[in-house]
Amino acid sequence: MTKRIKYTVHGEVQGVNFRSFTQSKASSYGLTGWVKNTLGGQVEGEAQGDDEGIQKLLKVLESGPPAASVTKVEKSEMDTKEGESSYSTA
Repeated sequence: MTKRIKYTVHGEVQGVNFRSFTQSKASSYGLTGWVKNTLGGQVEGEAQGDDEGIQKLLKVLESGPPAASVTKVEKSEMDTKEGESSYSTA
């Protein structure tokens, strides 16, 4: 079953390749969606795919790339979207 989540990652997550790391992991799990930096210093995004891929992504978001220091990951489920074919960075 396909589902979609919105997430926000808090901590030292900008300037440490977090978006590139997330895009690579999400793509390898067969997910679509996007990731971007926020003005407040977080990283946020949406991910869509099967439950297994979503759970794998959430697990790696908890630690991020080696230079990151994640303090919290917030997530919420949302309606799926049609027409996405990849996972992008903004």
